[in-house]
Amino acid sequence: MKNRKYMNRGVENGESDNSDHDLMSGVANLFDIAMIFALGLMVMLLMYMSVPELLTQQDLTIVKNPGQPSMEIIVKNGEKIEKLDMSNDTVKTEIRGEMGRIYKTNDGGMIYIPVDMAG
Repeated sequence: MKNRKYMNRGVENGESDNSDHDLMSGVANLFDIAMIFALGLMVMLLMYMSVPELLTQQDLTIVKNPGQPSMEIIVKNGEKIEKLDMSNDTVKTEIRGEMGRIYKTNDGGMIYIPVDMAG
């Protein structure tokens, strides 16, 4: 008789036997797992693309397809990531000064030298 009291504890208070099973808790756990998986997949994709700098505070500029009509420039300043659209339109503007020089190497790479170092 004593064991029976503990086994039917919820029934005596007017609760059903299935009250301890919340069906939405399983869905919430699946959502948490899916979010962790998606975040891990995103980090692995950035590592695979060899741009882990996008995860840090370091400033970064990426040039895709240099010299081609489909050239894209992606600039990251702090938290802000911006894609610059390139076009063949001619724009007149005033030049304020030289920032640096870019040299092309024999193996197809490029070297940027700021003005204060080029001097």
